[in-house]
Amino acid sequence: MSVPPEDDLAIRRVVLRYCRGVDRMDEPLVRSCYHPDATDSHGSFEGGLDEFLVWVWRLLGRYTMTMHYVANQLVDGLGPDRARCESYGIAVHRTEGGEARGNLTTGFRFVDDFDRRGGEWRIARRVATTEWVRAVGEDEWWPIPPAMLTGRRDRTDAVYEA
Repeated sequence: MSVPPEDDLAIRRVVLRYCRGVDRMDEPLVRSCYHPDATDSHGSFEGGLDEFLVWVWRLLGRYTMTMHYVANQLVDGLGPDRARCESYGIAVHRTEGGEARGNLTTGFRFVDDFDRRGGEWRIARRVATTEWVRAVGEDEWWPIPPAMLTGRRDRTDAVYEA
């Protein structure tokens, strides 16, 4: 069942906000993508939102950079205030001074069940699948020249500037 275009866009934007929140390590932004009673099944983790945030922040702390790319997205209606969004993506993880397993590129899918509550679409249940993983040594990364602006993993990143 299709969803109205405005709902389709609102749901897709939640997935994109989630990716920004993870890459910028903006916990309130990630939290805002889920309903408080949401569940997440994400690799070796399965549980509620609060536990997920503790788990994922511990993992993210291992990396000096992450970048999530969202590709194909398909939103299907499950009812008047329910939808499922399948998102394909690629995530890059980098650790300076680390071994190859700290420098990963993964293909993933998010299978998100969304509920609209109080007029706002948020994730009620997420199942994250890993489709493939590629690990590379740090020597395969090209160094970024010191004069170039780089992304930050906090609210000092350029995206948060006024």
